[in-house]
Amino acid sequence: MASRTRRLSCIVLRRTKLAEQDLILTMLAASGEEVRAVAKGARRPGGRLASRSELFSEVDLLLAKGRGALEVVSEATLVNAHAKIRGDFARVSAASVVAELACLTCLQNSEDSFLHPICSKALACLERACDQRQLDLIVAAYVMKVLAHCGWRPELTQCISCGDAEVSYLSAQMGGTLCSSCAKDVPGARRLERSELAWLRALITSTFDELLAAGPDPKTSSALVLLAHVWATTQLDCRLRAYEFMLSS
Repeated sequence: MASRTRRLSCIVLRRTKLAEQDLILTMLAASGEEVRAVAKGARRPGGRLASRSELFSEVDLLLAKGRGALEVVSEATLVNAHAKIRGDFARVSAASVVAELACLTCLQNSEDSFLHPICSKALACLERACDQRQLDLIVAAYVMKVLAHCGWRPELTQCISCGDAEVSYLSAQMGGTLCSSCAKDVPGARRLERSELAWLRALITSTFDELLAAGPDPKTSSALVLLAHVWATTQLDCRLRAYEFMLSS
């Protein structure tokens, strides 16, 4: 007989109210799958699941099969609350972007071992960030790394239209960089500074620690997080509301 329970390590990405005291948790499992489960009593002050179902928390869960399609949280152990994110508006805004993109790039019953570790690392780096410049850099790096992994990697070494190595524009609709000649025929192509192009490449190829150690100036960080937003909304073909909120704050 198949077991009616299973243990999972997850990151809480979204909380949806259910009835008066319950929550539906949308989570990223260590396997890279999306998991949705009911946490009964999680909205009750002092409830045993209240502190273990907070957004951005990493938890170990025992899930039981429920009567419907959703599983039920039977036990929960807090592994990492990412407590330094809470109570800080800028960090919460940045972490919400990470959670939003994670929700859009993980699927039920589809394993991807890349997604959980990079989400966990991004949240940890948001706790370490010293200022808005570093928060922007981490968000931009997370977005570009995950989208590149999922198949939306921009061409950043040559003109995507003619192959010229001298590039100075970026078009999300075209899928990468353009030379000045080809860019004239592409509506919305954005001119790139040399430093911005180098940093875009680094967002994908460098580690978070390397990026933080060699962080760009505030102007470049702001440009990078905007470029990453345009890239994400174009490739995913959807609005990113948490991202929009962060940019407007």
